[in-house]
Amino acid sequence: MASTNYIDKQGNYKKSSYREIISNNHPVFKPENNRYHIYHSYGCPFSTRVLITLELKGLNDCIDNSVADYIVDKSIGWAFTKTTEGCTIDKVNNFKSVKEIYQLNDKNYNGKITLPILFDKKTNVIVNNDSSEIMRMLNKEFNEFSNKKPGNKDYYDLYPIEYQESINEINEFILPTINLGVYKCGLANTQQEYTDKCNIVFNALDRIEDRLKRDRYLVVGSDKITESDIKLFSTLIRFDAAYLQLFKCNKKQIKEYPMLSNYVRELYQIKEINSTINFHHIKYWLFTFFDQVNPLKIVPIGPDLQWLNESHNRHLMSKYY
Repeated sequence: MASTNYIDKQGNYKKSSYREIISNNHPVFKPENNRYHIYHSYGCPFSTRVLITLELKGLNDCIDNSVADYIVDKSIGWAFTKTTEGCTIDKVNNFKSVKEIYQLNDKNYNGKITLPILFDKKTNVIVNNDSSEIMRMLNKEFNEFSNKKPGNKDYYDLYPIEYQESINEINEFILPTINLGVYKCGLANTQQEYTDKCNIVFNALDRIEDRLKRDRYLVVGSDKITESDIKLFSTLIRFDAAYLQLFKCNKKQIKEYPMLSNYVRELYQIKEINSTINFHHIKYWLFTFFDQVNPLKIVPIGPDLQWLNESHNRHLMSKYY
């Protein structure tokens, strides 16, 4: 039975075994126009990072996507519906739930049901459900089908060879401390565990705040967004909206950090990124899914997030030297 990537009850990330990599050298899964499909949820941060990559790479016409409902029935997992705003039916198989997609690979599958999924419409199987690997594939393997070409102002290489070592180092830092750190904080079982995990999150945010005083983006010397920025942003954009209250990550709001708030505003205001953010889905998924910390599943009305639309000055980095 295949296992899937998911966050367990302690906030630890379990890796997937659906790990095929699309490439021209793969015997089965080769880059092709309109062959692959992405299943995702606007609520899930690991889905968001994949969707942002899809948008920044200009691959919407090459790879379509289906959006799962933010209300998750834990007996069947994510579902598809036409009635919830922002959601879609399963555009490929017309299934009612994501679990049915996993059962295409294994009829007796009863493991964790997770998103995102990169799906092959030709062979009707899951190719990969590891968000980091899907991001890398979208960045590299489909450029010939993109409407954004190298040399153009709107072209992004999210994993450029000259910065790969730095990107890997940053990813290894932010994954346990921030991306997963907020979950470890919120899912702690004792006061001491919570305090320790919370301190890890905010110590890491302080380090990133200091880093952003010197560089516009996370990778030193890069004048464009990389995958590390996408991975961090996917957590930060949920911080004030949900993690602050739900997971008690409340020592400080992101909007209180001069550099981080400015950085988040810049990324949020990029049209390709902005189109992937649905705060209604984010809040309703988080506050209803993690019922161990919110058993009544009440979703807060606030907070006011208008600060995200205020102007930023990240293009004037010389001011910070």
